[in-house]
Amino acid sequence: MLIDGEHYPAVIKSALDVLERQYNYHVAGAVFIGGIEKISGTDSFAELGCPIIREPDPLKGIMAAIDQFNPEMVVDLSDEPVVGYEKRLFFASHVLTRGLPYIGADFWFYPPAFQDVLDKPSLGVIGTGKRVGKTAVSGYICRYLDEAGFKPGVVAMGRGGPPAPEMIAGSEIDITPEYLLDLARAGKHAASDYLEDALTSRITTIGCWRCGGGLAGQPFISNVAAGARLANELDIDFVVLEGSGSALPPVKVDAYVITINAGQPIDYIGGYFGTYRVLLSDLAIVTMCEPPIADKGKVLQVNQAIKKVKPEIKIVNTIFRPKPLKSVSSKKVFLATTAPASMKGKIVGYLEQTYGAEVVATSTNLSNRKVLRNEIEGSKGKFNVLLTELKAAAVDVVTSIGLDLGLEVIYMDNLPLTIGGDGELDDLICWVGNRAKVNFARRMGS
Repeated sequence: MLIDGEHYPAVIKSALDVLERQYNYHVAGAVFIGGIEKISGTDSFAELGCPIIREPDPLKGIMAAIDQFNPEMVVDLSDEPVVGYEKRLFFASHVLTRGLPYIGADFWFYPPAFQDVLDKPSLGVIGTGKRVGKTAVSGYICRYLDEAGFKPGVVAMGRGGPPAPEMIAGSEIDITPEYLLDLARAGKHAASDYLEDALTSRITTIGCWRCGGGLAGQPFISNVAAGARLANELDIDFVVLEGSGSALPPVKVDAYVITINAGQPIDYIGGYFGTYRVLLSDLAIVTMCEPPIADKGKVLQVNQAIKKVKPEIKIVNTIFRPKPLKSVSSKKVFLATTAPASMKGKIVGYLEQTYGAEVVATSTNLSNRKVLRNEIEGSKGKFNVLLTELKAAAVDVVTSIGLDLGLEVIYMDNLPLTIGGDGELDDLICWVGNRAKVNFARRMGS
């Protein structure tokens, strides 16, 4: 229980009586978190009849109380001016990392429920929102872990995933535009993250779905636990669980990587329940660390915000660069992407200089089917290749139009390239993978 000196002790005692008589809660102890207006000394709370923890840093007091009292929940009986909106969510984020609810007069924050179903080492890849590069990062992590001998598979959840977990052996199936279009015409979301993972990483993937996402990342419903159980049965040694938007995979994992867009508001990292997500994580991959999305000053702010929340976390700063999965050399290309319009010049320049493409038209409206279709229609006759990320309307619009016109459809990946931080991305991926293995062995008692 959190208390302050802005309430008379007798009033706090009345609240304790309500907790015990009306709600049948036993108050194990209290943490004094500040305020002096209505108390006279250190013995002011003697009438509460429970141990009181006092620390100069209230958070240290809260975490010490959790260790000492082993409570089932933390009840906040404080208020402004001692604890305001930001500090309350800061406290809640830390409490939730201990698996405890944090409740108050008109709120009840539950920690996400992580089902303990995996019998293999695992890594969660989560994000601070949509369009932070999570799927591209996850695919890259899977490829590197595969090359490093981890023998991984991925369980990916999405808002357009299958109603029952669906496995694709990425190394065995030829994922062609025709194959994906057949899926789309059968009513499936053929650009779902698990298909992108299978296409770009060529490893075993399991697709799952979810609906909704709470402040701390709990999906309202999902079939990810069933997907994880399927992963237990497959010939893989390591499982990567990929989040969706800011929602977390509801399965217990052994380590976390968090992806953060450098252009996001700082509050998404060091405030709200971004704090909770950073606290869970071992490695932070900051993406899009370049103008016009984020200049050096903004990238520095993001790094400082991450370290302020969790000083020991590893950080790597990255930029994305496109990689067509087939040759586009000397071809006239229509490019479809979810990248911000402000990045169009850099992406086009890189494709032309690195891969020899001639990009004759570009759409950054891959998530807007109507506008995308109009832009492709308006450029007919100028291009002989449609180059697209496997996202959003890549199949039901871009691929469909391309095959109807008898044109080549080529998919592309986005590669994260290290530009700063605590080390090279590849080295840190190996580090966090091994950390997951160690944590798994410890969890299994071996």
